[in-house]
Amino acid sequence: MTIRVVVADDQELVRSGFAMILDVQPDMEVVAEAGDGAEAVEAVRRHRPDVALLDIRMPRVDGIEACRAISAAGDCRTVMLTTFDSDEYVYEALHAGASGFLLKDVRRDDLVHAVRVVAQGDSLLAPSVARRLVEQYVRPAARPRRSDPRLDVLTGRERETLLLLARGLSNAEIAAELVVSDHTVKTHVGNVLAKLGLRDRIQAVICAYETGLIAAGDPAGDPPPGGPSRPGSSPAPVRN
Repeated sequence: MTIRVVVADDQELVRSGFAMILDVQPDMEVVAEAGDGAEAVEAVRRHRPDVALLDIRMPRVDGIEACRAISAAGDCRTVMLTTFDSDEYVYEALHAGASGFLLKDVRRDDLVHAVRVVAQGDSLLAPSVARRLVEQYVRPAARPRRSDPRLDVLTGRERETLLLLARGLSNAEIAAELVVSDHTVKTHVGNVLAKLGLRDRIQAVICAYETGLIAAGDPAGDPPPGGPSRPGSSPAPVRN
């Protein structure tokens, strides 16, 4: 299967460089390049790619608005390109439906790997990065823990699964924590995403903070009352 890609960046050399790296891969084809968000949205509409690489800061229509339009229109997944990992717009991009983001100085192999990961339906951010961004841009929950009515649709085990997702555990680590099979964890994760109307696990991390299930600054091993703990757990790639 060939992964079809659109590359959008207002800097021609950057755009062409990314396109050249991807287009020489045996399993990839760059079907279009775009110089701003409006051109990117039109290119996605016309060529129906699997993945769109979008610079966050572009003229006319920026990458966030382009991401929102692309995410709403179909199945193309988006990866945002940014110069700084502290870009103030990263959280907005994730909320707009992005599957992750890359720094523009990304290594060649990491760029190729990222496109393959996203094309397979997985998400790009390591939970440690997602957590840092969410803590910076989501106001710490002022309401009591677990009071948000959005969480009422989840079973107790599904809440535990969401909390462990937000703490950066992989499916295998969640299975070990809850003493269940990997298949059962996949079922729980799928139920959490479906019930809360979330696109992927990055949005699940955001939701966990927004609903107060976990608060900005919580130690990794200090869960809300009644929640599971995972002292010393290390971040794992965000995988569906």
